[in-house]
This record gives sequence, structure tokens and C-alpha cells, in this order.
Amino acid sequence: MEELVPLEGLSRFLDEHFGPSDAPPDVSRLGEGHSNLTFLVVRGGQRWVLRRPPRGEILPSTHDMSREFRVMSALDGAGASVPVPRPLAMCDDESYIGSPFCLMEPVDGIVVRNQMPDLFATAADRRALGESLADTLSAIHAVDWRAVGLESLARKPGEFLVRNLARMQQLYDLVRGREIPEIDRLGDWLRANAPAQRETTLTHGDYKLDNVMFAPATPPRIVAVVDWEISAVGDPLVDLGWMLYFSIQEGDPTGGFVRTIATRAAGHPTRAELAERYAKSSGRDVDNLRFYAALAGWKIAIIMESSYRRWLDGMADDPMFETLDAYVPGLARRSLDIISGEVAVE
Repeated sequence: MEELVPLEGLSRFLDEHFGPSDAPPDVSRLGEGHSNLTFLVVRGGQRWVLRRPPRGEILPSTHDMSREFRVMSALDGAGASVPVPRPLAMCDDESYIGSPFCLMEPVDGIVVRNQMPDLFATAADRRALGESLADTLSAIHAVDWRAVGLESLARKPGEFLVRNLARMQQLYDLVRGREIPEIDRLGDWLRANAPAQRETTLTHGDYKLDNVMFAPATPPRIVAVVDWEISAVGDPLVDLGWMLYFSIQEGDPTGGFVRTIATRAAGHPTRAELAERYAKSSGRDVDNLRFYAALAGWKIAIIMESSYRRWLDGMADDPMFETLDAYVPGLARRSLDIISGEVAVE
């Protein structure tokens, strides 16, 4: 823990920005995230959540702490209808803990990942949970990104889909250390079948069930959307496809390669129902869903392959990364199953 968040540097930053204290900070890891790292910091009667990138060499445009902080600040400051943790401080000076980091207020909430909490015991609760996930995605896409001051995220936003395909291929070429035919087949299919981008909105980039927090009460209500590190201004259906890719339902040939499986619980909406709910709440046409969901699997396979390379190079100590040898091809195979129709998304 001290290697990831050196206490002397953190204490110095806290003293400078929140007032001096004789109490040393206590730092503990939060969550099971495998990208940016999250910690609870307690000092006397004060509490913060700290986010920092993982150890090791970071690929360009990934693990962007300042982007995450900027988007949350814009949404919080504008009173947007998307709940986010209140951002408190951004530090780009790596002399404090060895990397950029941000601090935010803790949120009293529940993250749902591998199993449905006992709190959401009824089919009605589980349906409401899934519907709130779709409705909140619609709310993200309804944000006026210009009005909240996020113009800097808009780099040729109408070309987002084309640029995203090219950029992910570039990232894959940078980390390629072995042949994964499934990723290559996917990339070829996606480039050949890419639809024209029709709309431009704020996008989250990693929107799925375990990147929101629910109030510890029923009916289910989202109290925070987290992990904005790859947010952008672009094609909203990229977010929808990502959410659907990670929504596992009974009968899926998952092979154990998508681990957020609470969506299998009885009562939770199917992928088709989630897409229908999003279409209704957003007023948006949601065609080409096979493309957008397959794109999600291609992207996450490339992202996780970069993590695997970091683990092989001794620059990551997350024990999950050891399993990526088989996990990455499995992620890509799920997208091939989506293309073939074996995994239905509509």
C-alpha cells in the first residue's frame, strides 16, 4: 500500500490543501477495479476517496486522472441530473505520491458486481435496478456538454467512431506480444461494418453495472456514476453497446470471461429489454446493436491485453492479471458470438 500511496507525500498534500493535522492518514484499498486504483483515506475525522493510475508505463490516452476529475467537476458544478462523487482536489504533481491523483468525497452506496445483494431480493427490485442503469445512461447522453464546459473533450466529435476504431488498433499494435486471431478477426469485421455516426453526446466510456453505486435502500436508486477516466464526446451508442456486452444473462456462453454476472439474477432485464428501456428514455433509435456490442468486446480485449503485457513485464501485481492469458481471447470470442447471433443483444 505504501508503494502505491506513500504516506509522507500524501500527508504533505493533505496539510497543504485541507489544513495541517497531527493525525497520520490511514489508507485502505477500495473495490476490485483493475484499471485506476481507488483508496479510502482517513485522517482524524476527515475522509476522502483517492484515485490514481496503476503502476508502470501507461499507454497514451489511458488512465487519465485529469479527465476523470474534469468531467466529474463539470457535472457536479452544473447540477446535472447525473449523480457523481463530489470532486475535491486534483494533483498533477507526481512528487507527492509518484503519480497524478484526485480526491473526492466518499459516497454511501453499494456496488453490484458478482451477485445481487440480499437487499434487492425481489424480481421487481432487480428489474428496477436494471431500468435505472439504462435510464441513467440516457441522462448522461442528455447532458449539454457545451453548457457544462466540456468542449475540450470534443476533438472532431462527429468522427468519434472512426477515430475510436483507428485508435484502438494503434493501442493493440503497441502492446501486441502474441497472436490472438479473435482480436484480428474482430477488428477486420468492425472496420468493414462500421455504421455512420448519427449523434454526438457526452459518453462515459466504461458504463456498466459495477461502475455505478446504488443507495443502500429499496427501491434501487443510483447515487453515483464512477470511473470517468475514458469519458469523451462521441457516439452515444458506443456506451449502450458496452453496457449490453457486460450484461450477462442465462444461457450465455460466457466461459467465465465476463465476471460482472449479477445481471443473471432473476428479474433483471435482458439485454433486449435494457436496449428497449434506453431507447424509450432517450428517444433514440438503437439499431446496429450487434456492431456496438461487438466493438465493446474488441476494445476491452485490447485494454486487458495491455494489462497482461504490463503483468508479464513485472509492472503490475494484480493477481487477476495472471489469468489474462486465456481471459483476453475469451473476451474477443464473446464478441464473435455476438456477431454470429449466438449471444443476442436485440
